[in-house]
Amino acid sequence: MIMDENILWATAVVDSRAALDKREEAEEQVRKISSDLRREIVDLGGAENIIELRMKKKIRNNTAAPKDPMDVPVGRVEQDEFLEAAAQGKMEVVEKFLEDGGDPNICDEFRKTALHRAALENHAKIVEKLLDKGADINFKDRLDCRAVHWACRGGSLSALKVLQDRGADITVRDKLLSSPLHVATRTGHSDVVQHLLTSGININAKDWEGDTALHDAVRLNRYKIVKLLILAGADMQIKNAEGIAATEQVKQWQFDTKETLEKLEQMREVGLA
Repeated sequence: MIMDENILWATAVVDSRAALDKREEAEEQVRKISSDLRREIVDLGGAENIIELRMKKKIRNNTAAPKDPMDVPVGRVEQDEFLEAAAQGKMEVVEKFLEDGGDPNICDEFRKTALHRAALENHAKIVEKLLDKGADINFKDRLDCRAVHWACRGGSLSALKVLQDRGADITVRDKLLSSPLHVATRTGHSDVVQHLLTSGININAKDWEGDTALHDAVRLNRYKIVKLLILAGADMQIKNAEGIAATEQVKQWQFDTKETLEKLEQMREVGLA
C-alpha cells in the first residue's frame, strides 16, 4: 500500500521540525551547563569542592526516608483526608474510610471525587478499590469532566485501562466538548494518545471551537502526537470555527524550519554558531 503523498509530506515536515527543536534545546543545554559549572567553580572555590558537595548530595538522596506513621490511620478518616489520600496513593487511608461506611462518591467544591483524583495521579489500584466499593465511573465534575478525562490529563495509562475494563466510555465530552483524546493531546501524553487511537475513538471529533485533536497537537507543537494522529488517519483538511486547517500550520512549520536552518548556516559562516 502506497502512503498518501500528503501524509508523507506532513510527517517529513514534523520530523524536521522536531529534530530542529531538539537540536536547539541540546545546544542551549550545553551552554547553560557550561555557564553554571563556571559559576559554581567561582562561587565554591574550585572543582574539588564541587565534586565533594555533589557526592554528599548523592548520599543524602540515596538515603531512604522512614515510613510516616501517620500513613496508617488509627481513628476516623475525615472526608478531606480521604480525598487527599486518593490523590497521594495512600491505600490504607482510602480503605479505612470505605470500611467505616464512607461514601466513595463524596466530592469537593469542584465536584472532584476520589476517583477523579486517583485517575489523575495514576493510582490504578486505588481506582480499582473505589470502583469495587461503588464509585460512580461516570461522575462529572463542574466542567463535566469524568474519570477518563482526568486519567488522560495526567497521562495515567494504567488507570485509564482500568476504567476502560470497567466500562468507561472514552468518547464522552466535557462542557467544552473536549474528548479524552483532546485532553491527552493538549497535555502531551503520547502514550495515552497512541492507546486511544487503538480503542475505536473518533479521531476527527471537534470541540466547541471546532478544533480536532490534530488542531490542538499542531498548535501546541506536540510533534510526536501530530505524527501519530496523521499516520492514524486524522483529516488534515478539516477547518475549525476560525476556518483554519491543521495543514496550514504544518506548512508554516516547513517555512520556519527552512528559515531557521538558513540563519544557523549564516551564523556558522561568520563563526557565531
